[in-house]
Amino acid sequence: MFPVLFRIGSFYVPTYGVLIAIAFLTGLAITTRLARRAGLPPDKITNIAVYCAIAGIIGAKLFMFLFDIGDYIRDPGQIFSMATLQAAGVFHGGFIVALIFGYLYIERQKLPVLKTMDIFAPGIAVGQAIGRLGCFAAGCCWGRVCYLPWGVRFRSNFASPDLPLDKPLHPVQLYESAADLFIFWFLLRQVGRSHRPGQVIGLYLVLYSTARFIIEFFRVHEQPLAGPFSLTQWIALALLLLGALLLLRIKPSRATVEPSATSLRA
Repeated sequence: MFPVLFRIGSFYVPTYGVLIAIAFLTGLAITTRLARRAGLPPDKITNIAVYCAIAGIIGAKLFMFLFDIGDYIRDPGQIFSMATLQAAGVFHGGFIVALIFGYLYIERQKLPVLKTMDIFAPGIAVGQAIGRLGCFAAGCCWGRVCYLPWGVRFRSNFASPDLPLDKPLHPVQLYESAADLFIFWFLLRQVGRSHRPGQVIGLYLVLYSTARFIIEFFRVHEQPLAGPFSLTQWIALALLLLGALLLLRIKPSRATVEPSATSLRA
């Protein structure tokens, strides 16, 4: 759609990379502000965000290799190809690795685990909303053929060589971006109200996993189906179950967070 932001000779700046950077900085800004309102140390929260971002990149690449292990075994040279190095990888793989690393690091820093994860949830959602705009600009993670009025046609496969051109496709990147934006708005309202620790991150897992599971039906999958669903959908169901269990195990108690303590309003 718009894979290159600008070009000077052979040098160019990819739109996807710029939007991913904006997504991270926006999510971090929201998270650190929520940390201050919740009485958590912003410097430690920033460190967690940076380390989790690195862990997420590693996890996304690792899951990408696992999903396409057959291709890499047949042609090991692909591992070091420019296409592989530039590929974003599998989001759920990055999220799972970042979630595990974040849990361990939060415990090591002796911070309240669920309360800390709660303040990260809105920032993650808004970061995803912006990041999916990057996917749309690059033409990656494209949808199935769509003959509805909002079907989109890509004119360039510069960033994604396998992208089908001049065919009306479901704008699944925009579907997910809109869903993530709604989830961000909803979570921000929840984190600004009295809530029990773990409630916000639990809601994020349930809402995002539900949205992703549904959207996957309209998306083209590089990996084969595992039974009736794609591997991504199975992972989404597992994370949805984790979120539901987290919400169910939270015992009613006195509210631990006051609205004025976590609102983004000054």
